[in-house]
Amino acid sequence: MDRFHRAPEGQDTPTGRECRFCKQMDPEFNTRQTIDRMVVEKLDDTASAHITEDGYVQHRIAELRKKRVVEIGSNPLQKSA
Repeated sequence: MDRFHRAPEGQDTPTGRECRFCKQMDPEFNTRQTIDRMVVEKLDDTASAHITEDGYVQHRIAELRKKRVVEIGSNPLQKSA
């Protein structure tokens, strides 16, 4: 153990991979900086798994876009006054 009383994991920098959810849902995914596309390898493709704050925010925006599309698709007829 080191001076912070944590077990060494063998690396200080988290390894990552591209977020599959963002890659599928965000049409501007390829224009992001590489680090903003990455999620921690050991976690699922969630917003909190992103390595950077910008990646987290862009993931949340993609989730909201998906939710909006689902809501619009489930109610094709709009009510009128």
